[in-house]
Amino acid sequence: MRAEDHGFLPQELNHGQSPHAAEQMARQLKGENAAVRELLLALSVGFVLPGPLPADLQRKIDGGDVESLDVLVERAETAGLLAQDGTVVGPAQHALLTVAPTTRVHALQRELVSAYAADRQPLGDLARTLARGGLADPRVAFELEHAGDKALEHDPGLAAQLYDEALLAGADEIATAARRAQAAAADGDLDTATLIIDTLLVSADPPDVRRGVDVAAAVWAQRGMLARGADAYSWLGPTRVGPSAPLAAVSMIGCGNLAAATALFKSDAPPAAPTLLAAALAETGKGVMESLASDPHQALPVLIHASDMLNATRTALPLPDTPAALAALLALHSGEPHLAETVCRVAAAAGQGGNAAKPRLFLLQAWSAMQQDKPEDARLAINEASKANHWPLVPRDEFLLAALEVGLARRSGEIPELVMAWERAHEAMLHTSVDLYSLLPWGELMIAAARLRETRRVAHYLEEANQLLGRLGDPLLWAVPFHWAAVQAALLRESPADLAPHAAALARASAHSHLAAVLAAAGKAWVSVLAGKFRRVDVESAARGLGRMGMPWEGARLAGHAAARADDRKDMVRLLSCARDLHPQANQGGNGTSGVPESRHTPAEGGNGMHPDGSGLSEREKEVARLVLEGKTYREIGEAIYISPRTAEHHIARMRRRLGAENRSDLLARLRLALASEDPQQE
Repeated sequence: MRAEDHGFLPQELNHGQSPHAAEQMARQLKGENAAVRELLLALSVGFVLPGPLPADLQRKIDGGDVESLDVLVERAETAGLLAQDGTVVGPAQHALLTVAPTTRVHALQRELVSAYAADRQPLGDLARTLARGGLADPRVAFELEHAGDKALEHDPGLAAQLYDEALLAGADEIATAARRAQAAAADGDLDTATLIIDTLLVSADPPDVRRGVDVAAAVWAQRGMLARGADAYSWLGPTRVGPSAPLAAVSMIGCGNLAAATALFKSDAPPAAPTLLAAALAETGKGVMESLASDPHQALPVLIHASDMLNATRTALPLPDTPAALAALLALHSGEPHLAETVCRVAAAAGQGGNAAKPRLFLLQAWSAMQQDKPEDARLAINEASKANHWPLVPRDEFLLAALEVGLARRSGEIPELVMAWERAHEAMLHTSVDLYSLLPWGELMIAAARLRETRRVAHYLEEANQLLGRLGDPLLWAVPFHWAAVQAALLRESPADLAPHAAALARASAHSHLAAVLAAAGKAWVSVLAGKFRRVDVESAARGLGRMGMPWEGARLAGHAAARADDRKDMVRLLSCARDLHPQANQGGNGTSGVPESRHTPAEGGNGMHPDGSGLSEREKEVARLVLEGKTYREIGEAIYISPRTAEHHIARMRRRLGAENRSDLLARLRLALASEDPQQE
C-alpha cells in the first residue's frame, strides 16, 4: 500500500503545531520504548502497515531484539499515538519529524524510495512530498521530471510546479530549462520564462535548444516584439530548426522577412511527423505564407483547418501566435468579422494555446464584435479577456485592448472618453512595435489620431507599417484594410496629398479583391460628399457595400454625413433611412459619431435624445427650427411667430441641448434632418 493511500501528511504540512504541544508530545514519546518510537518515525516518513519496514527495524523484529510488530502497534495505539488505520496522529508525527535528525529522516526516506523501486511502484504524490521536505534523490527528481513532461502540454501550471519540485530533488537546472520555460510561458508568466530561457541560451551547447527558441520567440511575440523572436530563429539556423520551421515562418513573415521565412520553411513540404500536432503547425505556416499571395483566398481555410486540428490536440505549445488568432485576423482583413468571432470563440472554449493565449482570443472576438457594430458584445468579450488569466495582460494584448477602447470610444461619440482612451493607447504603443499581425489596431489608432489632431504621435509607427508592407510586396489581404484606415485618416485631416496614394492602392487592388473594390468605392463616395458633389445612389450603394463587408457603422457614418449635405430633401431622407438601417442603435438612444470634425456630426451618427422623425421637438420648436434653417436672426424669428428675441434664443438653446449639437453648424445639420424626417410625403 502506498503512503498517500493511508493519508499520511507530509513533513512540511505539520508545522502548524504550537511549540508547547510539540514539547508535550515529545515528552510522551520519550516515555515510550525506542522500538515504538522507531516504528512511529518510519510510519511518519511514509512507510505503511502492512508493508515493508526499514531494514534495521525489520532485523530487530525478526531477530527478537524487540517485541513483535503486533505488540509494538498495540502499544502505540494504546498510547493514542497511532490511529486504527495505521497512521501516526498529527501531533506525534510532527514531534517525531521535528526531533529526529534530518540525516536520519532522509535516510529513511531514501530507504522508502528504494522499497518503491524494488516493487516497481511509482512514487506518485509521495515524490512531491519528499522533494518539498528537502530530500535530494535522483530517483525522486526523475519521477517529478517525468510527471512534469506528461503535464506540460495539457496543464502547464501543474508542470511548472512539478519541475520546480524536481529541481528541489536534484534535477539538472540546464537540462530542464527549456521545459520549465515552456511551462511558465504557457501559464502566462513571461518574466519567469524569460529568466529561464536567458540562462539556457547563454550556456555552452544548450540542450533542448529548439524548444528553448520556440519559447523565446513566443515570449517575444507576446511582449509585442515579434522581430526579436525572428532573430532567435535566425540564430537557431536551418540545421537545427527542424519541426519548428512553420513557427519560424510565422515570426519572420510577421516582421517582414519573407526571404528568411522561405529559406527555412517550404510550405509544400509534408509535416515533420504524421501527427495531428505536426500537421497543425505545418498548416499554420502554410496559411501565413498563402496570405501573402496575389490570390490569398486559400489562406483562411488553411488556417481554420490548422486551428481545428490544434483544438483537437488539446495542447498548449509555445507559439508566436495561435492559428485561431491568425485565422481571425485574416477573416477581419477579408471583411468577414462574424467568421473571426466564431473561430475565436471555438478556440477559446477548446483551450487552444493554454491560459496565455486566451486573452488574445477574447480580444480578437471583441474586435470582431466592434467591427460588426455590436459594442455590448465587444465589452463582454473584453471582460472575459481581463479574467481569462491570473497574470496581467502581456504588452501585445494590452496594446490590442487599448486600441479596442479607442475604437469603441470613437464609435460612441463620447469625446472625453475618446481622449482618455487615446492617452492609454499612446502609453501602450510605447511598449510594443509594429508587425503584420498588429495592423488593425495601428489602423484604428491612425484614424483616432487624425480625429484628435495627434497624428504626429503615430507618424513614425505608420511609416514602419508602410515599410513592412513594402518588404512583403504589399500583400492584398493585409494591405487593403490599412490603406482604408489611411484614407479615413486623410479625409479627417482634409489632406488630398495623404489621401491619394492610399486611394490609388485601393483602386489597383480592386481588380483582385472584392473588399478593396468596396472600400475604394466608399473612399470615392467620401471624397464626393466632402466636396459637396455627390449622387445619392452612389453614396447609398457604397454605404450598403460597407455594411455587407461587416462594417455597418462605417456605412452608416458615410450615409449620415451625406444626408447632412444633401440639397434634395428626398435624397436626404433616403440617405438617413440607409444610415438607420445600417446603424439602428443611433435611433435607440445610441450615441454614435461620424468620426469627422465636430462641425460635421450628423444625427444619423449621434443621438443624445434626437429622434430622426422629429418627435424630439415640440411644435413650437419645429417652427423655430424652420426659421433658423432659413437664416433668421433671433429678432426676425420673434417677429415672424410673435415671440420675443430672448424667447427665440431660449428655444434654440434648448433644441441644441436636446439634440446634442456641439456648435451652430452641428445644430443646423441636425435640425434639417429632424424636420425632413417629419414629413414622409416629401420623400
